[in-house]
Amino acid sequence: MKTICVIPARGGSKGLPRKNVKLLAGHPLIAYPIVAALQSGVCDTVFLSTDDEEIAEAGSRYGATVPFLRPAELAGDLTTTEATLKNALESYEAYSGKSFDCCVFITATDIFRQPTWITDAVRRLQNDLSLESVFAGYGTHKNYWHRNDLGAYERILPWMSTYSSRQIRQTIWREDTGLASASRASLWREGRRIGDKVEIISNGLTETAIDIHDEFDLFLAEKAIEWLRVHAPNRAPVSPSPQ
Repeated sequence: MKTICVIPARGGSKGLPRKNVKLLAGHPLIAYPIVAALQSGVCDTVFLSTDDEEIAEAGSRYGATVPFLRPAELAGDLTTTEATLKNALESYEAYSGKSFDCCVFITATDIFRQPTWITDAVRRLQNDLSLESVFAGYGTHKNYWHRNDLGAYERILPWMSTYSSRQIRQTIWREDTGLASASRASLWREGRRIGDKVEIISNGLTETAIDIHDEFDLFLAEKAIEWLRVHAPNRAPVSPSPQ
């Protein structure tokens, strides 16, 4: 099963300008997903989808394939991830003459991943043909609310009205596809990121909540890496090195 990993990284970020090439622990942010994908051992191609020359150069330096830039019309503020992934897959297949069966999606803003999550996601798709997608998710026992059609607040699930010890409550999962996700290529060609028949790689790592979109997020990520390298080095992001 041929697998491509696509990492989207446009140049026009607003909350943290030029975020994809901001330095984090001495390396550009874009380096972290590239190195994790390479270390997973299951990605035949690690493709960087970007409209920006500087990001492309940095990505190439750390081992990504960047044969061309993304069209400007797919790099706007309102461009969906799904449109970007579909374009990346089909454009690279046309360019390379290769055809992929499995597609991995990870981002530069979510860096607290284990490369083995990518490995596990792809392997599960290989071993169970009934699955459409496998992705990382953070398990939580907290209650969640939303506004209903009448504008009133209500619990998302009825059982959340019963309060009990965290240890015996049901778990719900936050979808963290930016950390690690794998789907059938056929889904991406339909413009879908995640299918309906899924498995979740569950983790309880609080640092996975850090999604870097502003200066404070970057500060938190820097401090989290410092702490993890001392107290839990097995959880620290893989330290990138240029190739």
